[in-house]
Amino acid sequence: MAVFSPYPAVGFHFSVNFLGIPGFVLDTKFMEVTGLTTELEFENLVEAGNNRFTHRLPTRTKFGNLILKRGTPTTGLSPLVAWANASIYFMEILPIEIQVILLNENHIPLKAWNFSKAYPVKIDYAGLNAKESQIVIETLELAYQFSTPMTL
Repeated sequence: MAVFSPYPAVGFHFSVNFLGIPGFVLDTKFMEVTGLTTELEFENLVEAGNNRFTHRLPTRTKFGNLILKRGTPTTGLSPLVAWANASIYFMEILPIEIQVILLNENHIPLKAWNFSKAYPVKIDYAGLNAKESQIVIETLELAYQFSTPMTL
């Protein structure tokens, strides 16, 4: 049974699990995860003879893209980037399941999301600048069919 805590969760301790990429084991350390967005879309319906209001009818659920950021690995081509490159450059789309899990200070899951049939749609590397000594950030953007909050 979960114990209620009056303190809000912190967003810096999380894990990202990829289910279905061959040879993929420890390539899941990310500095930022965004795009955990779910929105209900509406259709406006105007009733004839009624000018006081418009009916707002729910139509479907809309999901934003999942965006993962990390420092670019320095050795070899990671299985994650190989999977992304196959999708983006060669149209070899291999949809997989992705889990994002928010953890507490004892590494116990607090909240989790499952992203079904996810595939890469964009890979981006932060600009290179000879005047600054910054880490090159690799950004992977993923589309997916739908997401669901997981029960813990």
